[in-house]
Amino acid sequence: MGLGALASKVVRPTSRMLGSQNPGNLLLRTIVTKPELRKPEAAQAQPEQPPPDLPLRTPVAGARIHFPNPDDAIEVFVDGYPVKIPKGMTVLQACVVAGVDIPRFCYHSRLSIAGNCRMCLVEVEKSPKPVASCAMPALPGMKIKTDTPMAKKAREGVMEFLLMNHPLDCPICDQGGECDLQDQSMAFGSDRGRFSEMKRSVVDKNLGPLVKTVMTRCIQCTRCVRFATEVAGVEDLGMLGRGSGEEIGTYVEKLMTSELSGNVIDICPVGALTAKPFAFKARNWELIGTESIDVTDAVGSNIKIESRGPEVMRILPRLNEDINEEWISDKTRFCYDGLKRQRLNDPMVRGPDGHFKAVNWRDALAVVAEIAHQVKAEEIVGIAGKLSDAESMMALKDFLNRMGSNNVWCEGIGVNTNADLRSGYLMNTSIAGLEKADIFLLVGTQPRVEAAMVNARIHKTVRASQAKVGYIGPTTDFNYDHQHLGTDPQTLVEIAEGRHPFSAIISNAKNPAIIVGAGVFERNDKDAIFAAVDTIAEKAKAVRPGWNGLNVLLLHAVQAAALDLGLVPRSENSIESAKFVYLMGADDINLDKIPNDAFVVYQGHHGDRSVYRANVILPAAAFSEKEGTYENTEGCTQQTLPAVPTVGDARDDWKIIRALSEVAGVRLPYDTIGAIRSRTRTVAPNLVHMDEREPAIFPASLKPEVSGKMDLKTPFGTAVENFYMTDSITRASKTMAQCSAMLLKK
Repeated sequence: MGLGALASKVVRPTSRMLGSQNPGNLLLRTIVTKPELRKPEAAQAQPEQPPPDLPLRTPVAGARIHFPNPDDAIEVFVDGYPVKIPKGMTVLQACVVAGVDIPRFCYHSRLSIAGNCRMCLVEVEKSPKPVASCAMPALPGMKIKTDTPMAKKAREGVMEFLLMNHPLDCPICDQGGECDLQDQSMAFGSDRGRFSEMKRSVVDKNLGPLVKTVMTRCIQCTRCVRFATEVAGVEDLGMLGRGSGEEIGTYVEKLMTSELSGNVIDICPVGALTAKPFAFKARNWELIGTESIDVTDAVGSNIKIESRGPEVMRILPRLNEDINEEWISDKTRFCYDGLKRQRLNDPMVRGPDGHFKAVNWRDALAVVAEIAHQVKAEEIVGIAGKLSDAESMMALKDFLNRMGSNNVWCEGIGVNTNADLRSGYLMNTSIAGLEKADIFLLVGTQPRVEAAMVNARIHKTVRASQAKVGYIGPTTDFNYDHQHLGTDPQTLVEIAEGRHPFSAIISNAKNPAIIVGAGVFERNDKDAIFAAVDTIAEKAKAVRPGWNGLNVLLLHAVQAAALDLGLVPRSENSIESAKFVYLMGADDINLDKIPNDAFVVYQGHHGDRSVYRANVILPAAAFSEKEGTYENTEGCTQQTLPAVPTVGDARDDWKIIRALSEVAGVRLPYDTIGAIRSRTRTVAPNLVHMDEREPAIFPASLKPEVSGKMDLKTPFGTAVENFYMTDSITRASKTMAQCSAMLLKK
């Protein structure tokens, strides 16, 4: 068949549709004369204006643009709208700024560009075919059309190919209701498919106890592969095979060993990677979300607690560019099942036979108050646990002070720790500020297990700018290149005195960042170690106007607020000489130090280690059941909000102490959480400024000279032995126990 005959066959159906307008079966071409075509010079002088009747558009999801150099701004036109963007942005980003949501599967704003799903096709003027907007740089004056028949047909074709091998699993898929493939096939796909052959199937992979895989659903967007390499820093996943045999896997069968592995569940656009503990538990439209924060470490990651009735069903990350971006650690994400195991429901008193007996609140508080009045004031000790909030610590301190005792402190803080200057115990650079550093010196800290999100920032910086990392401490596993300088304070002294090769590297750095682990607080020579670190910082000019690179990485959510409130032990023998010990969720203290004749009150939410030594148990609310203030390691004050009701007869920590003070005859002067925050304002004003980071005003160099001697031979210890079990909630979690058994096997 000749080309002419073929063309006539294509033309005829179209001409028939013209009916009466074109009885001669001829295609009509309408010629319109425009004034600007007669005078092209005038048209060039006047720039093209958008149609006046188009409504104003706002950027998708509130996207904001930062112009590093205003001179580099270029103008492009998206569906006729002029948009100013910085040079170097892609076509897809320009469309987002213009308020047009482009469909995509492989593109993710925090990952490198792959350009392999082809769903983001748009039409660009003078381009013969649709272009992939995620990989195409925007050029000045570019005219982008996102809603033309060509773009729509291209997306329909791509969607048809994606659905060709995708199983019809939606009714039994955990991603149902929050699936990008569902949403985009409805919005941009065709109403029918032409594929009638057998669909392919892929063997599922075992990635561990957290991530469930159904790899037949995978559309090879490679988001999980790029996340594992670029963010988590582990090259566990990769693409294998070619053509229809292409699949994502681990090549040799192994588990995904990253502490951030759960984030692949969020970024997977289909149901190939879902949460194994959450499998078949609930649909997302049944859940109620409550914005809160994580308390399993000192980072304070922003989270959303999703609950159904009285039960926490899952925990998801919440966007916060300054703290956790949009990632959370596996411990944060999957520890929630510990909130319903081993919980304390009722007040209990240990009887003469050694067994606990459930009593009412009146009787329990009466017993505690009576014993408290029978001992001397200096024999009363109060210890706050890792998960305590600022309000409860303020109440505990006020109560013990009114009883005449000043022996109140917090877990993880050593004797006579200097809490006078906030710069001495905060991350002064800020978590986001670490990205500006070009040299890191880690002293006695393993951020990968102590603060996974801080470690992710360091990995991001090392990957982006080839920053160097020096490490002093026990041998540990890092997911980025580093120099292991030594294991004991001797190396620190050599760097301070300029006798170590790393001294020259840190002295020549533009923005050096020194991070000291909070495990140093527990050492007897902590003052001498901090003095050596101050010397290094001074020689490297790490503290100067515009940059403060001297940091402390705290371990627990309670520590920053406790140091702000002055909960510091003043004597080494306080516990040994105590007759009345009040443990407010403190489960990691050395119980052997408590005298056998001491009366122990345990106030907490889990039946953990300290319960076995307690004489009275007072049930308290967990972080998911109360409103409480926490300060993270960089000094940002945040609050938890109640997502589910309290368990049994439990009460908020501060309310228990307030009631106990009244029974004991030393009534505290506040009845509401607002009143106790007013009291907190008088001690630490920064703790009432929610979602604000209050930087330290005075530098650590104002600290007085120390005369203590450094223990050069005692190496730095490991602060976190088991990443997955660090507090009473995670120790009660079945999922965390599985992670410990499977992922920590040597």
